[in-house]
Amino acid sequence: MDSAVIFDVDGVLLDLTAAEEDIFFQPFAVRYGLSGLSRDWDSYRIRNDEDIAREILEHHGLPEADLPAVIADYNDAMQDALHSGEIAPVEIPGARQLLETLAPVARLGIATANLRSIAQMRLAQAGLWHPVSGLAFGAEGGGHKRGTVAKAIAATGLPRQRIVYVGDNLNDVDAGLSNGVHFIGFAQDERRRERLRRAGAVHLSGDHGTTLTLVCSRLGM
Repeated sequence: MDSAVIFDVDGVLLDLTAAEEDIFFQPFAVRYGLSGLSRDWDSYRIRNDEDIAREILEHHGLPEADLPAVIADYNDAMQDALHSGEIAPVEIPGARQLLETLAPVARLGIATANLRSIAQMRLAQAGLWHPVSGLAFGAEGGGHKRGTVAKAIAATGLPRQRIVYVGDNLNDVDAGLSNGVHFIGFAQDERRRERLRRAGAVHLSGDHGTTLTLVCSRLGM
């Protein structure tokens, strides 16, 4: 296939629920008794699960050497919660149909600030993992979103004009524009779309029917 569409996960394919956020912070509560940690992801230096966990350890004077164990605890807790039915991923309306429509005509993937392992579990539980599994990049290794998107772009082996990135946050706008691919800012809320527009997003979508139309237009499908 001569084109690719890369998606952010939270806010584009899945909603991030409060229960799923709780799972991220659970290792810090269990291991260190930490509570009241900020749920404002933009308040951390780098909006990336691995970097956020590292910053929390640093802020509380805990050894960075604990990071692999914290991440392992997070993976285990998410797996247990999904398998027990304690939490269930919530699909963004239209995401399934969007992936099913694009899969025959473009390579699909994800570039997420979640750990790839966590994204895989959640997407698999929702039945959305298979279409994006061939180009799946996450927080492992740390770094800004633009770097994660760059890894996905490189893995496609395609010219940048044949790649679309769909994201819902300001760091996604930066990631798409700085990497020179077509960027679609997605948000169901009009005020969030306006934030993306002010940050430089030209192509905006509030539903995945519109996302499909914009993808096809950008890629000449």
